[in-house]
Amino acid sequence: MDAVTLGERELDVMTILWQRSSGTVAEVQEALSVTLAYTTVLTMLRNLEAKGFVRREEEGRAHRYFPKVKQRAEQRRALRRLIDTLFLGSPEALLSQLVDDHALSPTELRRIAKKLVAARDEEDTP
Repeated sequence: MDAVTLGERELDVMTILWQRSSGTVAEVQEALSVTLAYTTVLTMLRNLEAKGFVRREEEGRAHRYFPKVKQRAEQRRALRRLIDTLFLGSPEALLSQLVDDHALSPTELRRIAKKLVAARDEEDTP
């Protein structure tokens, strides 16, 4: 599944499933922030199933879809792809871009610095 990526609308659907733990086509359609036809949402869920991102179970006349991929795992995969493609493999370049382009509060900067120190200390531990 490493080469498989989520499109923007597929990511919207997955976000709903991650938040709710599951959903029928109608539930996902209703929760989307954009108006899409029932058949469009159904097609997206079927595509996500084919890609291995969701599984489905029969529920009466409908199907309930469940995420097969954890959100954190997909975040890591997407971030790795972003770093590799847009930042030439440099996490430092990504972090610099984030700091430059976002008005981070002193508290947010301290939290980031604390995480960086903790990561360094973990590396130094034998």
